[in-house]
Amino acid sequence: MTTPSPLVMRERHTDRGLLVAACDRDVLGETYDNGGTEFTVTESFYDGEAADADAVRAALGRATIGNVVGDTAVGIAIDAGHVEAANVLELEGTVHAQFMQF
Repeated sequence: MTTPSPLVMRERHTDRGLLVAACDRDVLGETYDNGGTEFTVTESFYDGEAADADAVRAALGRATIGNVVGDTAVGIAIDAGHVEAANVLELEGTVHAQFMQF
């Protein structure tokens, strides 16, 4: 029996370029609160294909816009140089980051 990938990712082409949304599987569908600001990790936006760290890293490298949620996904974006740790939004129970690159 295989273990499901700890990450999910969706890639979509927009008029602004390639948008990559990736998250840790365990945050998918969850809603987080940060002092009155709610953030829901919706399946319609994030859920696509199961992905491992290498696939997420490669997709983020191709992305014009990146949106990542969860310790693992955000860690990959930081390690790959797309996001600075100081710019990560800490929510109650998880982390979130966005970036644009041209």
